[in-house]
Amino acid sequence: MKDLFKNVVYASIGAAFLTKDKIEELKGDLVDKGKLTREEGKQFVDDLIKKSEKAKDELELWINKRVEERIKQLDLATKDDVAELQRKIEELQVAINK
Repeated sequence: MKDLFKNVVYASIGAAFLTKDKIEELKGDLVDKGKLTREEGKQFVDDLIKKSEKAKDELELWINKRVEERIKQLDLATKDDVAELQRKIEELQVAINK
């Protein structure tokens, strides 16, 4: 039953980001209500923090990938493109000055 309860809590949190303070507060509430022992509460907090950090990292990767895809779709000049153009301009300036 406790595993089911934990899974429901984890699922409800999803990719949401909880601060350590909020997680500790949730643990305190669960321990106070007798839903978890202190040791289970500690394990619960550790698991929740790990899951939250993993979700944050996965979300960051997902966002970065989506941004890169959109930039490619917009066909915007990249930093490397601009640097290449700057190099060509400098070459042309040298050629003109000769």
